Amino acid sequence: MGLVVSAIAFLFAVAIAGAVAKRLPQASTVVYGGTAAACALIALWAALRLAGGGPDAALVLPVGLPWIQAHLRADALSAVFLIVVNLGGITASLFGWGYERAHHESHSTSQGGSQGHSQDGPVLPLYPLFLAGMNMVLIAADAFTFLLSWEFMSLASWLLVLSTHRDPETPKAARLYIIMASFGTACLLLAFGVLATAHGDYSFAAIRAHAPAAGAAALVVALILLGAGSKAGLVPLHVWLPLAHPAAPSHVSALMSGVMTKVAVYAMIRVLFDLLGEPEWWWGGVTMGFGALTAVMGVLYALMQDDVKRLLAYSTVENIGAIVIALGLALVFKAAHTPVIAALALAAALLHVVNHSLFKSLLFFAAGAMLTATGSRDLNRLGGLIHRMPTTAVLALIGAAAISALPPLNGFVGEWLLFQAILNAPALSEWSLKIEIAVVGAALALATALAAACFVRLYGIAFLGRPRSRAAAEALEVGRAMRLGMAVPAVLCVVLGVLPTPLIRLFEPALRLLVEAGPFDGRAYQPWFWLAPTSAIGNSYNGLIMLVVIALLSVVLVLGIHRKASDRVRWSIPWGCGFDGPDPAAVTQYTASSFGQPIRRAFGSTVFRARDHVDMPAPGDTRPARLSVTWTDPAWVVVVEPLARAVGWLAEKANRLQFMTIRRYLTLMFLALVVLLVMVAVTQR
Repeated sequence: MGLVVSAIAFLFAVAIAGAVAKRLPQASTVVYGGTAAACALIALWAALRLAGGGPDAALVLPVGLPWIQAHLRADALSAVFLIVVNLGGITASLFGWGYERAHHESHSTSQGGSQGHSQDGPVLPLYPLFLAGMNMVLIAADAFTFLLSWEFMSLASWLLVLSTHRDPETPKAARLYIIMASFGTACLLLAFGVLATAHGDYSFAAIRAHAPAAGAAALVVALILLGAGSKAGLVPLHVWLPLAHPAAPSHVSALMSGVMTKVAVYAMIRVLFDLLGEPEWWWGGVTMGFGALTAVMGVLYALMQDDVKRLLAYSTVENIGAIVIALGLALVFKAAHTPVIAALALAAALLHVVNHSLFKSLLFFAAGAMLTATGSRDLNRLGGLIHRMPTTAVLALIGAAAISALPPLNGFVGEWLLFQAILNAPALSEWSLKIEIAVVGAALALATALAAACFVRLYGIAFLGRPRSRAAAEALEVGRAMRLGMAVPAVLCVVLGVLPTPLIRLFEPALRLLVEAGPFDGRAYQPWFWLAPTSAIGNSYNGLIMLVVIALLSVVLVLGIHRKASDRVRWSIPWGCGFDGPDPAAVTQYTASSFGQPIRRAFGSTVFRARDHVDMPAPGDTRPARLSVTWTDPAWVVVVEPLARAVGWLAEKANRLQFMTIRRYLTLMFLALVVLLVMVAVTQR
């Protein structure tokens, strides 16, 4: 444990060095290199901890509140998420080093920079602090240390969002983010207060020893879903995420979307599976409902976007929904005393946590590469980048295929494992749960299909076709560090898709800690290249066989096309729909809006009140026709705007407190003291 704490302290030292020397040319090398080294040390320690077993690492520091101190502990669950956080930190540091250098050079040659992402904010000192805060959350073993670390993580990421303050959209995004972060922290504070109850001991060990009553447990479940769910992006608490995540520099966006949301998932698991004791069946039912709503709405939001980074942020909402569905299933099966199936569902959740951190980081890196090369995040200004940025195109294709759950990549394995848990619904006795799980399974299948359409749209518009702007036509491949930063998660997406069993076996200590079972039985024959969970109803998955079959079929297909069709291809000028210009193919090809129009009309017209507005000039008018799309986020209408009006009304009423007399202030303080004494007397009974 001392090693982990020392590595976190080193991250603080790196932050100080970055603040002192941020104007020096070597500052980025020191910060990103030091951060990557610290993250590698923590990730290696966590992997060895899971592989070797042994007792939990614990440490008590004489800081914090005098009667609580700071309890630090790394059990198997913490180790799983330490790997996720620090693996993301390694790849983001590698990509960020090249990204910062590229944008610094671009800003030096052009005073305008690249869409406000000139890295002129305090990114260097804040970046290691952000990773330090996430690591501290994962090893906190008392409520005070957990909440302090949680708030530190939130503030560091908020300041990183503000590092692009010259972008006109950033202040709004940062303001909404800090409001939602404060709301989430308040909910978590109340949840831990209820868990501590009258004994007043905020250490996790004491909370486990005093399981709350049914009513208090129900309140904690609601508060955790609100507090951690707002950080993770559960609908309808997601409104800040698609604004804040794209506003940050691309490697920070990758950490926020691919890693920080997993810290929120960790908070859900820690409380719901560990601190609350034996679950009730309805906890899982409610959790699954929120997960299904989040998965479907998230991908529909993503399909409406033309901004690459905002599309990826909304896609994170969809993937968080899939993870929360798996957590809900695990709670249901744990409450039904079927721990083996609960372990299967929880293994699917943890596997998807790792998978999403990899392919979402990869896709945000690819978005950063496109932004670096073209200066634009607008899909309608990209196109043809496969010819200008071939390495980025191949790596982005791996990420797009993985997030679309195509075999044999890691996204497919996570979805496959989750559907195996869903197919075990007949083992439950509650008919309402059986029906809900069937509906949730259908919603998950719909979300998966729409996700594939979403990333066909993203990749096809950005990388295929003809360039839609001069910047896209003149784009150049990014530097070696950025390409290597993308290559590492891309390779892992392939490896974990082909060989997922060793990773799931690595998770077994965490699964046995939380549900007292593992996904595999004691059969002697359980090879490392074959995934056959005990409760998978006879189903199995072999990524090696699938990879070989797909490769052979691809070779046969390519040879068949070249032998039978290539000699019959005729080259001619494409029809330009009546457009007579130098490159009719560039202006008459599909745009991002036209590609998504069928899905937008099928789903968006009802859910989002999406409308297409066409400005068609009269005959003889030489103005071009224009299409504009308007839509409304229902979460803003139903949740955010009413709350904003309520807060404004309360603030206006509370403003009168500034103008009271001394006698009224004293009276108010006396009444507050009486209320607090009454509350203490009631809780002591």
